[in-house]
Amino acid sequence: MAATNPDLRRSLTGISGILVTPFNDQDEVVPGRLTDIIERSITAGVHILVANGNTGEFYGLTTTEAERMVHQTAELVRGRVPLLGGVGRSIKDACTLARATRAAGATGLMIHQPPDPFVSPRGVIDYVKRVAEAGDGLPLMLYLRNETIGLDAIAQLCAVEGVIGVKWASPTPLRLAEAMRRTDPTIIWVGGLAETWAPPLCAVGARGFTSGLINVWPERSVAIHAALEAGDYQRAANLIDEISGFESLRAEEQNGTNVTTVKAALRLLDNDCGPTRPPSAWPLTEPQSSKLVRLLQDWRLLTEAGTRA
Repeated sequence: MAATNPDLRRSLTGISGILVTPFNDQDEVVPGRLTDIIERSITAGVHILVANGNTGEFYGLTTTEAERMVHQTAELVRGRVPLLGGVGRSIKDACTLARATRAAGATGLMIHQPPDPFVSPRGVIDYVKRVAEAGDGLPLMLYLRNETIGLDAIAQLCAVEGVIGVKWASPTPLRLAEAMRRTDPTIIWVGGLAETWAPPLCAVGARGFTSGLINVWPERSVAIHAALEAGDYQRAANLIDEISGFESLRAEEQNGTNVTTVKAALRLLDNDCGPTRPPSAWPLTEPQSSKLVRLLQDWRLLTEAGTRA
């Protein structure tokens, strides 16, 4: 297995904060609007940041836009925490973006699971190997939204040179435990279903978790991680319960309001990162918006007068 920056390995056991992609009124990518989000996240103690993840609307970006996002995000982060750049889609797009991510100075690659309707297990292994070659030594984080390629294929993926971790985004902790048993014990497993699923996935060995909430309330994500690190599952459960309404709102319309809810919250908090792009839902409906306002007020991020607290 390739040598890896120990700071990256350590950070992957923490919170991987998935940054939104900001757009302006002309539907252009404007990474500079991430400045406050990045500063708040680093100050709060978020361990690692990710550009071009799903909360970043990766599949709504062109490859050129994704390249711009990782380059300018790296400039904003300035090496203060590790930065992963998401890559994926067609193999040529993924390789192009892997090279760009390396040139940007990112710490590693997060390889999205190919969404092609005709995915074969051995084809995915070839895909990851080619991306690894394009990344030219950058550490690799696999992103598995499901485990339908089978545990044997997952074990082979984990054996690809450069793979140091797996983002497990499936609500199947027992399958995760079995996958862990079949792979190199140095592989780092990260819960890919955010705070809500962090406790059960952590219980079987996924020590880190991903979060889109960090764009809005990074301090809460850090508190949940600290509780899990301390083995205080009851405190973690209580902290998660307070954000459950937000996560439920993100899951509406077949998860079509996932990023919408985050960006709507940012707009309310005077950190406008623009709308989401179709096929994501935009804007929130009036009932959804009212619920979001109440949640932000309950969290004391928004005053009763509707201004940032």
